Amino acid sequence: MGGLRNVVRQELTARQLDEQIAGRFPVGQRLRVLDVGMGQGTQALRLARAGHKVTGVEQDAEMIAVAQQALAAEPEGVRERVRLVEGDGRETGVHFLPGSFDVVLCHGVLMYVEEPDALLAGLARMLAPGGLLSLLVRNADALAMRPGLAGDWVTALGAFDSATYHNRLGLDVRADRLAQLTDTLAGIGAPLHAWYGVRVFTDQAEDGADLPERGELQTLLAAEERAGRTEPYRRVAALLHLCGVRG
Repeated sequence: MGGLRNVVRQELTARQLDEQIAGRFPVGQRLRVLDVGMGQGTQALRLARAGHKVTGVEQDAEMIAVAQQALAAEPEGVRERVRLVEGDGRETGVHFLPGSFDVVLCHGVLMYVEEPDALLAGLARMLAPGGLLSLLVRNADALAMRPGLAGDWVTALGAFDSATYHNRLGLDVRADRLAQLTDTLAGIGAPLHAWYGVRVFTDQAEDGADLPERGELQTLLAAEERAGRTEPYRRVAALLHLCGVRG
């Protein structure tokens, strides 16, 4: 799954998502999952391995190729549960009927969408009643943390009054505030049910940082998981994981 930062992101998000799924659906139910902006397919493949039927939507052809390669290495039973669609997440209504999915994922996408409200409304429409909407977004209320801890005081000061930032890919992108997204989710009929912080302690790691030994990694993940659900730590996490439920 790449370096330390990505491992923490994927593992923590998976644990939190599994917790929400277990709390909402009967044990053993095979869910219909839509993963919008699935990237390399980490969560899509994981859920397919667990027996769920997953549709992944991705507009980047290179990412689709990576996901297809990973899918090809899976057993036939997993491969037949995954469908890959090349397309824009803002056009879910073109590909799917309303209420077609039990779970909709949109992880690491909103930072690249200038006006995300229409996208979010479209995702909520994809959910069946009682369905779960899982969002992973950059935390606008903690944008000063990374530059501040790095000693970049000018950028840190500017981040207090901004919801945009320059990411590690060299792109100018946007972040979201918990309060604003809470209002948006209520307005689209999928009010916030639970939220977590992701990468409280490890956001400063270099992109290619090696993983520690297994025992140390598990302790690190335990600390991150605890912080991600504990006040005040979760509020300064680099990412927020929000889970809304369709009414």
